[in-house]
Amino acid sequence: MNRIAYLASEYPAPSHTFIRREIAALRAAGLNIAVFTIRPAGGKPASELDRAARAETAAVLGRSPVAYLGALLVALAGRPARSFGTLRLALRHRAPGLKPMIWALFHFVEAAMLARLLRRAGATRLHVHFANSGATVALLAANLLGIRWSMTLHGISETDYPAGLLLADKVARADFVACASWFMRAQAMRVADAEHWERLHVVRCGIDPAALPPPPPPCEDGRVRFASVGRLSREKGQRGLLEAFAAVRDRLPGARLDLVGDGPLRADLEALAAALGIGEAVRFHGALPEAETLAVIAGADIFVLPSFMEGLPVVIIEAMALGKPVIASGVAGIPELVRDGRNGVLVPPSHGAALAEAMARLAADPTACRRLGAAGQEDALADFAIERAVRPLIPLLTEGAG
Repeated sequence: MNRIAYLASEYPAPSHTFIRREIAALRAAGLNIAVFTIRPAGGKPASELDRAARAETAAVLGRSPVAYLGALLVALAGRPARSFGTLRLALRHRAPGLKPMIWALFHFVEAAMLARLLRRAGATRLHVHFANSGATVALLAANLLGIRWSMTLHGISETDYPAGLLLADKVARADFVACASWFMRAQAMRVADAEHWERLHVVRCGIDPAALPPPPPPCEDGRVRFASVGRLSREKGQRGLLEAFAAVRDRLPGARLDLVGDGPLRADLEALAAALGIGEAVRFHGALPEAETLAVIAGADIFVLPSFMEGLPVVIIEAMALGKPVIASGVAGIPELVRDGRNGVLVPPSHGAALAEAMARLAADPTACRRLGAAGQEDALADFAIERAVRPLIPLLTEGAG
């Protein structure tokens, strides 16, 4: 049986539980998968599932200098022509400048180590999540071994510099490219040659319905609780969310807001909440394990995601599957999930007044909460249950791309 190697830059990571679900679903479908990461996962495992994932995952970094030297010598001695060709590829597939050239040499060394690990594991093809430096190492390792490789695109950051500069070349060299949304497929088409568009396939991230906690009824007695999940950083739009929530509190003094996530803006956002006079109504949970994050969403009445940029947010899928009405920015891949008026409310990105109005209006209408939440749950479970989500990926991994 062919053995497929899965690679991520850091795995298992708290924000990459969808990769773990995808691997499990593919294994349940009969695929033989070995798991690799560029960087070893940091911190303590958040759950038994993460602990098991960490135990089976081989890391490229964190080894002794002798190990990297050995990997280079094995590559050069076994396949000298292919090794020098891969080194030339590494020096070409990079951003301009001296620093990227130095990083290209590091990527070549990492690729030699990854190639050695893949060979030991008997991997016959390689799939990587995110078109970042981990995908660069994957491209080089696959070239070194002469095996097929593929990748999954998720978000707009993969089209930003420097990753975006190299995206067209990655698409040209990949066996296929899975895109988490039609939006990301369009972004790949924007930079790739038209002759390569046929290898771009939409493959959704999935959720595990069995892992979802039972939610309480939404919007009861006017004591509405909002929840939002995301890294506390500029692109997630939490500053506007706090300002909108302050306006909502003027109309609904009992409203509460739970924020799950951590990041560089946490101290600034906490200070803003205090300055707006809503500090006692906003709870900053920090980063939480998957089960605790789902429990926070389940305990909310309305889920809000005011991002300025997104791919296809798994957290929206989870909120919908939990029966929560969703208010979100109508940006990037989000409208592929949230259909305005059917299963949620879309607002213009960065439009604070529209966000506040949508939050207040929905909070005051329990009937609409229940209607939107029920429709969202139906849509999420029909389209994004993991067993269904991985179906398009199976033939691509086992038979190759079109």
